[in-house]
Amino acid sequence: MKIDWAALGSVFGVSLIVTVALVGLFTLGVVGLTKKETARGGTAALAATGAYVCFAACAAAVSYGIYLIVAK
Repeated sequence: MKIDWAALGSVFGVSLIVTVALVGLFTLGVVGLTKKETARGGTAALAATGAYVCFAACAAAVSYGIYLIVAK
């Protein structure tokens, strides 16, 4: 049995980067919702919109990952 270490390292690197990016994006969404509660006026609407965009991007990335798993 031969292990392709370059491919394994590549998969590990991409997985790590995508995981950190998704966690960061979700965190920005949570921070946006927190800022919405303390903000006033138009700033609250902007914070809420940004938070919902972050959550939608997270949902899209997870959906794409599930699609990739199921399609193969």
